[in-house]
Amino acid sequence: MSFSDREILETVRMVELETLDIRTTTLGISLLDCADPHLESSCEKVYAKVVHHAKNLVETAESISADYGIPIVNKRIAVTPIAWVAAASGADDLTPFARAMDAAAREVGVDFIGGFTAYVDKGFTNSDHALMESIPSALAETERVCASIALASTRVGINMEAVRMFAEKVKQAAELTKDQGGLACAKLVCFSNAVQDNPFVAGAHIGVGEPETVLNVGVSGPGVVRSALARLDPDADLLGVAETIKRTAFKITRMGELVGREAARRLGTTFGIVDVSLAPTPAIGDSVADILELIGVERTGGHGTTVALALLTDAVKKGGAMASSSVGGLSGAFIPVSEDEGMIRAVREGALSLDKLEAMTAVCSVGLDMVAVPGDTSVATLVGIIADEMAIGMINNKTTAVRIIPVPGKGPGDTVEWGGLLGTAIVQKPTPFGCERLMRRGGRIPAPLQGYRN
Repeated sequence: MSFSDREILETVRMVELETLDIRTTTLGISLLDCADPHLESSCEKVYAKVVHHAKNLVETAESISADYGIPIVNKRIAVTPIAWVAAASGADDLTPFARAMDAAAREVGVDFIGGFTAYVDKGFTNSDHALMESIPSALAETERVCASIALASTRVGINMEAVRMFAEKVKQAAELTKDQGGLACAKLVCFSNAVQDNPFVAGAHIGVGEPETVLNVGVSGPGVVRSALARLDPDADLLGVAETIKRTAFKITRMGELVGREAARRLGTTFGIVDVSLAPTPAIGDSVADILELIGVERTGGHGTTVALALLTDAVKKGGAMASSSVGGLSGAFIPVSEDEGMIRAVREGALSLDKLEAMTAVCSVGLDMVAVPGDTSVATLVGIIADEMAIGMINNKTTAVRIIPVPGKGPGDTVEWGGLLGTAIVQKPTPFGCERLMRRGGRIPAPLQGYRN
C-alpha cells in the first residue's frame, strides 16, 4: 500500500489532534487441535498454544506503534469457541478452560481473551450446556476472559430456552461480582447473527473457516469524524454530511489495513480483516453521541437520533468498503452507553432512554451495549430485553447484541464506575410491565421467511 504525502500529513493530524487510534489488534488462534478426552490435558494444550502463538503480539504492536506513530490501544486474543474444544472431554464444568485462557493472556500481556463461547441458536450440545452453566464462575474467577453466546440468527430463529438461561447467568454473574458493580457482566455478551471474525470484546472469537492463526484489526475514529463534521459548512445538506463521513472512514480504513498487514507480517501470520467501527471512549471528543448532535439532533436520544445514526452507520460502511477489500467484523457505529461521554450525558439529562436505545440498535452495528439496569431486575424482564434485541437482528438479517449489567444494590438514576474503557454508567429503569408468561412458554421462535434464501 502506498500513501501520498497529503495522506500521511492528514493521518498525523488525526492521530495528534483527533484521537485516532487502532482500538485493537486481535490475534485469532484456532484451538481445534487442543481437544482431548482428558480435561486437564486439554486445558494444558490451550494454555501452551495460546502462549506459543501470542508471545510476541504485545511487543509487535508496540513496535509498530512506535515506528508509525499510531496508538494501538488494546492487544487481544480471540480463540475457537471453547464449547467446541471442550466437547471431547465431556466435562460438566468448563471453568478450568477459562482459567487456562486467563493464565495464558496474563503470560503474554494482552488486555482480554475472547472465546469462552457457544452457539446455541438452534439447540444445545452437552458441551454448550456445560459452557453456559460455567459462565458465572468462569467470569468471576478470571480477569481477562470474555464470554459470548449466539442465541439467535435469521437462518434458524431464536432459542428462547437459551435466552432464559442466559438471563439467569447474567444475574448470577452480577451477584458473584457485586463488590465490583457486577463487573463480570461487562465481559459477557449475547448475539443474534454472531460475527465470527469480530476483533472487539466481549464477543471476539474465531469460527469455522478461519486460518490456524489470523490477525484482525479494529479501528476507531469517532474523534476524527466529529472533527470533519465540525469543519463542514453548517448549511451543508445531509448528502454532504454522508459524503464527509464516507471520505473520513476511507482514510481511517486505509490506515487500519496498513497497520494490520504489517502486524501480520511481523508475527508471521495471516492478515484477516479491518473492522471499521466507530467505538467511542469516555474521553472528551471521542463520542458517537457528539457526532449525532453535529449531524443535527439537539441531544442524543431525542427525535431524529435513529435516522442520524442510520446515516452515520451506512456512510462508515461505504467508506470502509471503498478503501479495502478486507473490511469485516461488525463495522459501523457502536453505542456502548457507559463508554461514550456523550451517551452518559444524554442518559443523565433524561434524553436517552432504554426504549430509545433499542430503536437505535435497528440501524447501528451492534445493539444494547454496556447498559446498566437495577440489580433487582427480574430474570423475566432481562429475557424480554434480550429477546427483543435478538428479534431485531433476526428479522433485519443483521448482527445485534446485548451486554447488560444488573448492578447489585443500585437503582434507577444511580451511578456505577467501572473505570478505564468501561467508563461510567447511569442505571436505567426498564418498564415495570414484565413478560413472565412469554418466558414460561419457552421453545424456539422459528426463522422468519427471509431466512429461507437458498
